[in-house]
Amino acid sequence: MGSGGIDLPPFFRLFAFESLGSSNVEARRLAEAGEGEGAIVWTHRQEQGVGRRGRSWSSPAGNLYCSVILRPECSPAEAARLSFLIALAIRQAVATFLPPDIPLQLKWPNDVLIDGRKCAGILLESKMRADGLMDYVIVGTGINITSYPDKTDGLPAISLEAAGARVKVEEMLSAYAHALLELYMTWRQQGFEPIRKEWICHATGIGTQITVRLASETLEGKFVGLDPSGALVLGLISGETRLITAGEVFFPALQGHS
Repeated sequence: MGSGGIDLPPFFRLFAFESLGSSNVEARRLAEAGEGEGAIVWTHRQEQGVGRRGRSWSSPAGNLYCSVILRPECSPAEAARLSFLIALAIRQAVATFLPPDIPLQLKWPNDVLIDGRKCAGILLESKMRADGLMDYVIVGTGINITSYPDKTDGLPAISLEAAGARVKVEEMLSAYAHALLELYMTWRQQGFEPIRKEWICHATGIGTQITVRLASETLEGKFVGLDPSGALVLGLISGETRLITAGEVFFPALQGHS
């Protein structure tokens, strides 16, 4: 399908739909059929949008819902770090349209926050080849442009429109695609380190006390930073550090928004 007049770098090919159950499901179908990297599945609305841990993702028309096929031929651990790259790309795209005085930060591992409120969702799905490298990675994103859910299971949400931005879905898709390609090429050529450094520049809560809720325990400590693997570095009261690779992170400064 053509790009329909949308400004996309040549790397991308656009598959546009009025409605889909899920853009990730359609992207996975294309990937399984052999579609190369750079395919973007874009739909005006989703009937069965899914977020992290299988949670439903509200998907009315007016917001951006798209899924990109990547074939990075890397290990699963390296592929998992793509979520930081995607969050940076969304932040960069959103910053293009947001008033400059509005705080726009990143929350570990991959939330994009406008003044402490979540404006986007990211869902990575992947398949590994027999040699242990990735066959493909599906990068699913949803960006709240005109609407956002009133009720969430974590941080409150916000839309770009509510934050003072005036942007069409097509413009956001273009800005996101350009930012994504630039960061993806940096990652391909230089690895995760430049992505890590850039992510830290926009991270919320570094140096502050946080709570980390794991499956078997809850930890309190200081958010020291991001280690080269993408793990959150938690400084405990005892002086020890723990690397957090998965878990729910709570920032007291953000809880006041709830």
